[in-house]
Amino acid sequence: MPTRLLAIVGSVTPPGRLLNATRWLLDSASASRKDLEVELINLADKTVAFADGRPPEQYNDDTAAIIESVRAADGVVVASPVYRGSFTGALKNLLDHLPIESLAAKPIGIVAMGATQHHFLGVDWHLREVLAWFGALVVPTSVYLVSADFVNGQLTDSAKQDLKDLADAVIKLKEVSPPGSFLGPRPLASRRN
Repeated sequence: MPTRLLAIVGSVTPPGRLLNATRWLLDSASASRKDLEVELINLADKTVAFADGRPPEQYNDDTAAIIESVRAADGVVVASPVYRGSFTGALKNLLDHLPIESLAAKPIGIVAMGATQHHFLGVDWHLREVLAWFGALVVPTSVYLVSADFVNGQLTDSAKQDLKDLADAVIKLKEVSPPGSFLGPRPLASRRN
């Protein structure tokens, strides 16, 4: 059975370097593993309803299909630009739609992009807190890209290596952690009284 790697680009602005870097990550991972299926969800191309508590099937947009893609994935890479010192509201809205079990005990990698090195922990810090609520297995280090990681619109070799290493780590976490198994206690949000 193939491994399914999903990447979500959490920006709703026109396509740019972060989208290209995320595509490169998926293409590279797919080229190196014949048993890997990849999918890219670019929130700029999707319509996700405001999370108001309704079941996903009640929205007449892409919300339910995206939730199903996340559930079906064996591992997820989440990419976001730094926006006001954190990750984007569009990505937070999507995360608000996801049921706990869609990310619980699932390997997750983080890619962030900012204008300078000064904000390198903004996305990482806040996103890890939200992913901990789900009980996701987040790769210990993330990828942070800046303008210097692109030359003439192309990723530098060091940026490519970082992206490749992140994809490899997500896949390795999937291989050592059976689906639904936690490396520690269940997240508080999923415990039943």
